[in-house]
Amino acid sequence: MRVTWQALWHEVTVAARGVARAWAGPCRERDLAAQAVKAALAAWLAWAVAGWWLHAPMAFVAPWVAVVLVESTVFRSIAHGLQQLAAIAAGTVVATAVALPLRDSMAAMAVVLPLAMLLGQWRRLGSQGIYAATGALFVLTGGSVTVATSAARLAEALFGAVVGIAVNALVRPPLYLRDSRAVLKDATEEAHDILRDVAEGLTEGRWDAEEAGARHERALRLRRLVEQARSSVEWSRESLRGNLRRRRTGAGPPPGKGYDDALLVLDYAAVHTAGVTRTVLEAATADRAAPRPHPELAHRYAEFLRRTAHALRLYSHSRFGDESDGHEDRLRAAVARLRATLDDLRRHLVGGTRDDPDELATYGALLAQAHRLADQLVVSGT
Repeated sequence: MRVTWQALWHEVTVAARGVARAWAGPCRERDLAAQAVKAALAAWLAWAVAGWWLHAPMAFVAPWVAVVLVESTVFRSIAHGLQQLAAIAAGTVVATAVALPLRDSMAAMAVVLPLAMLLGQWRRLGSQGIYAATGALFVLTGGSVTVATSAARLAEALFGAVVGIAVNALVRPPLYLRDSRAVLKDATEEAHDILRDVAEGLTEGRWDAEEAGARHERALRLRRLVEQARSSVEWSRESLRGNLRRRRTGAGPPPGKGYDDALLVLDYAAVHTAGVTRTVLEAATADRAAPRPHPELAHRYAEFLRRTAHALRLYSHSRFGDESDGHEDRLRAAVARLRATLDDLRRHLVGGTRDDPDELATYGALLAQAHRLADQLVVSGT
């Protein structure tokens, strides 16, 4: 019982924090609250016209369709609205065509529902295919089946779709550019922090397996964070398609090449970071699966990691911060120092590991990743 109350209190606390964030300023919680209010508004408007004013025979169809079409983006509302109307129309037509000659709703249902479920698997209907069966059920469970009543079902569904799409498009249409920038910045900062931590461990000569394992786990999670950033960028692009709010608020252009470059840089950063942390972890384990580097080489590699972390942070500031603060110039200078450090590291690594094939293989892989990351920073930072 105590555990249940603690879990409930935790959920209440999380909800209260979400309300506080939504009240304080623009955030994901405020966007979700706005979409909920808009869905309720769309349902109310659809019912006010179809049910209260026109007294449609199955007026609930209009608010039902309206509320489900207040989607997370305007483009998705339109696309899903067209698919849903097509599915409902298909189910309605099939149910009407079968029920009219049979004149028995139970027998018609046994014939129509398997057909409607198969029709719902058509890939062009996407996730809205299930509404083919729903449309058929509206016809078969709504009393006597006639062409007029079936046409009324379609008209109610069409009206609800128009209301839902219109409300989503005209009343604070959702934008997600802020979320994309935040996720990209978070991923870059996490890469920066991991590389800095590894550099400090190499500089101080700490070879603790547990500490190295924790860093490697963070590096593996960084890859998932990059994938979240990629998904968020795609979501942002979709949210701007057909969005009137973009013009009213002066929102910037859709995430373009700058965002794609950032994702590419973060991809290399995630791969390079995972490779570094894995090598350090193997060197820190008791059986010494990988040779530990000479202290001088470890210090040089740590310096390269610090400069890489610094360049990544400047890259994030230049792309997603205030560009008037001179971050672009500092990024170019940092990338130039990074390349110089990499060249120096390559010379010393080759000289220091010449007689050990295992060390050559280990550092060869690390140097290859380091070169790719540095090259991408050079391209994106110019």
